[in-house]
Amino acid sequence: MTIEISDKTYDEEFVKKVEEISGENFHKCMQCGMCSGGCPMIEYMDIPPRRIMILTHFGLKDKVISSKTAWICATCNACSVRCPRGVELTKVMEAIRQLTLRKNINYVEPSAISEETIADLPQIALVSCFRKHTS
Repeated sequence: MTIEISDKTYDEEFVKKVEEISGENFHKCMQCGMCSGGCPMIEYMDIPPRRIMILTHFGLKDKVISSKTAWICATCNACSVRCPRGVELTKVMEAIRQLTLRKNINYVEPSAISEETIADLPQIALVSCFRKHTS
Protein backbone atom coordinates (compact mmCIF):
# COMPACT_ATOMS: atom_id res chain seq x y z
CA MET A 1 0.00 0.00 0.00
CA THR A 2 1.54 3.28 -1.12
CA ILE A 3 0.80 6.28 1.04
CA GLU A 4 1.19 9.80 -0.28
CA ILE A 5 2.24 12.31 2.34
CA SER A 6 2.19 15.97 1.37
CA ASP A 7 1.11 19.36 2.62
CA LYS A 8 -2.32 18.59 1.16
CA THR A 9 -2.76 15.27 3.01
CA TYR A 10 -1.11 16.17 6.35
CA ASP A 11 -3.62 17.42 8.92
CA GLU A 12 -1.59 18.79 11.83
CA GLU A 13 -4.71 19.71 13.78
CA PHE A 14 -5.90 16.07 13.64
CA VAL A 15 -2.57 14.81 15.01
CA LYS A 16 -2.64 17.37 17.83
CA LYS A 17 -6.25 16.51 18.71
CA VAL A 18 -5.59 12.75 18.80
CA GLU A 19 -2.53 13.31 20.99
CA GLU A 20 -4.45 15.70 23.25
CA ILE A 21 -7.46 13.41 23.72
CA SER A 22 -5.47 10.18 24.04
CA GLY A 23 -2.55 11.58 26.00
CA GLU A 24 -0.23 9.46 23.83
CA ASN A 25 2.91 10.53 21.98
CA PHE A 26 3.14 8.97 18.50
CA HIS A 27 6.91 9.39 18.47
CA LYS A 28 7.17 6.55 21.01
CA CYS A 29 5.80 4.03 18.50
CA MET A 30 8.63 2.19 16.73
CA GLN A 31 6.34 0.27 14.35
CA CYS A 32 7.35 -3.16 15.70
CA GLY A 33 3.90 -4.66 15.03
CA MET A 34 3.41 -6.17 18.49
CA CYS A 35 0.03 -4.40 18.76
CA SER A 36 -1.23 -5.93 15.53
CA GLY A 37 0.25 -9.34 16.36
CA GLY A 38 -1.65 -9.53 19.64
CA CYS A 39 -4.96 -8.06 18.51
CA PRO A 40 -7.86 -10.56 18.74
CA MET A 41 -9.93 -8.46 16.30
CA ILE A 42 -7.27 -8.01 13.59
CA GLU A 43 -8.99 -10.28 11.09
CA TYR A 44 -12.03 -7.98 11.05
CA MET A 45 -10.08 -4.73 10.69
CA ASP A 46 -9.49 -3.09 7.33
CA ILE A 47 -6.29 -1.40 8.57
CA PRO A 48 -4.12 -3.05 11.25
CA PRO A 49 -3.50 -1.11 14.49
CA ARG A 50 0.19 -0.62 13.65
CA ARG A 51 -0.76 1.09 10.41
CA ILE A 52 -3.40 3.23 12.17
CA MET A 53 -0.60 4.53 14.37
CA ILE A 54 1.59 5.51 11.40
CA LEU A 55 -1.32 7.01 9.44
CA THR A 56 -2.29 9.07 12.47
CA HIS A 57 1.32 10.09 13.05
CA PHE A 58 1.50 11.34 9.46
CA GLY A 59 -1.78 13.25 9.84
CA LEU A 60 -3.70 11.25 7.24
CA LYS A 61 -7.05 12.04 8.81
CA ASP A 62 -9.26 10.91 5.91
CA LYS A 63 -7.72 7.42 5.84
CA VAL A 64 -7.93 7.05 9.62
CA ILE A 65 -11.48 8.40 9.98
CA SER A 66 -12.82 6.32 7.08
CA SER A 67 -11.31 3.13 8.50
CA LYS A 68 -13.44 0.64 10.45
CA THR A 69 -10.54 -0.27 12.73
CA ALA A 70 -11.31 2.12 15.60
CA TRP A 71 -14.89 0.83 15.72
CA ILE A 72 -13.88 -2.83 15.59
CA CYS A 73 -11.30 -2.38 18.36
CA ALA A 74 -12.53 -4.35 21.38
CA THR A 75 -10.58 -2.06 23.74
CA CYS A 76 -9.21 -5.19 25.41
CA ASN A 77 -5.77 -3.59 25.95
CA ALA A 78 -3.88 -6.57 24.44
CA CYS A 79 -2.01 -4.09 22.23
CA SER A 80 -1.12 -1.84 25.14
CA VAL A 81 0.14 -4.73 27.24
CA ARG A 82 2.31 -6.05 24.39
CA CYS A 83 3.77 -2.67 23.40
CA PRO A 84 7.47 -2.52 24.34
CA ARG A 85 7.34 1.30 24.35
CA GLY A 86 4.23 1.58 26.54
CA VAL A 87 1.96 3.17 23.93
CA GLU A 88 -1.67 2.72 24.95
CA LEU A 89 -3.22 2.21 21.54
CA THR A 90 -6.68 1.74 23.04
CA LYS A 91 -6.57 5.41 24.08
CA VAL A 92 -5.64 6.37 20.52
CA MET A 93 -8.57 4.33 19.15
CA GLU A 94 -10.93 6.02 21.60
CA ALA A 95 -9.64 9.44 20.53
CA ILE A 96 -10.22 8.53 16.88
CA ARG A 97 -13.77 7.43 17.68
CA GLN A 98 -14.43 10.68 19.56
CA LEU A 99 -13.13 12.82 16.70
CA THR A 100 -15.19 10.83 14.21
CA LEU A 101 -18.32 11.27 16.29
CA ARG A 102 -17.73 15.00 16.60
CA LYS A 103 -18.08 15.11 12.82
CA ASN A 104 -21.32 13.04 13.10
CA ILE A 105 -19.80 10.27 11.02
CA ASN A 106 -21.17 6.81 11.95
CA TYR A 107 -23.76 8.43 14.21
CA VAL A 108 -26.39 5.95 15.35
CA GLU A 109 -29.88 7.39 15.52
CA PRO A 110 -31.81 5.52 18.25
CA SER A 111 -35.06 5.68 16.29
CA ALA A 112 -33.37 3.85 13.40
CA ILE A 113 -33.11 0.63 15.44
CA SER A 114 -36.10 -1.62 14.92
CA GLU A 115 -38.13 -2.88 17.87
CA GLU A 116 -37.32 -6.46 16.82
CA THR A 117 -33.60 -5.74 17.03
CA ILE A 118 -34.02 -4.09 20.43
CA ALA A 119 -35.98 -7.11 21.69
CA ASP A 120 -33.37 -9.59 20.42
CA LEU A 121 -30.23 -7.83 21.62
CA PRO A 122 -28.99 -8.04 25.18
CA GLN A 123 -29.38 -4.70 26.94
CA ILE A 124 -25.64 -4.45 27.56
CA ALA A 125 -25.02 -4.66 23.79
CA LEU A 126 -27.30 -1.68 23.20
CA VAL A 127 -25.68 0.33 25.98
CA SER A 128 -22.24 -0.50 24.57
CA CYS A 129 -23.34 0.45 21.06
CA PHE A 130 -24.66 3.83 22.12
CA ARG A 131 -21.62 4.50 24.28
CA LYS A 132 -19.34 3.74 21.38
CA HIS A 133 -21.37 5.21 18.51
CA THR A 134 -22.98 8.35 19.86
CA SER A 135 -21.48 11.61 20.98
